[in-house]
Amino acid sequence: MNHKMQKALLLAENIKGFLLYVEKHKNNFMVDADKMYQVKLFIKEYKFKIIADELHRINQFEWDEKYTYYLVDSFQKGLTTIDEYVQYNYNDLFILTARLYTLKNLSQSFVIQ
Repeated sequence: MNHKMQKALLLAENIKGFLLYVEKHKNNFMVDADKMYQVKLFIKEYKFKIIADELHRINQFEWDEKYTYYLVDSFQKGLTTIDEYVQYNYNDLFILTARLYTLKNLSQSFVIQ
């Protein structure tokens, strides 16, 4: 299996994990519900679920470089917005920082040099 294909599948898996994590902790006593709801709206606006499903689908059997880079670029735009929002509201959303750090590093591995 191609190394980049494995990274794309790992990114898709971590995006899905992030979505489940946000859903699981939306009513957590440590997190402001309104601010977590805003994160959920960002996730829907940038279509993270669709991106994760597509990354998994196109890289499941063979490497599709052009479409993978397009999806990762779309994901990074949404991730940047969410990361800025979490940093601005760090006291209420600190619980998301570790997941965001992982997603940023995984998506940065696709940057064309």
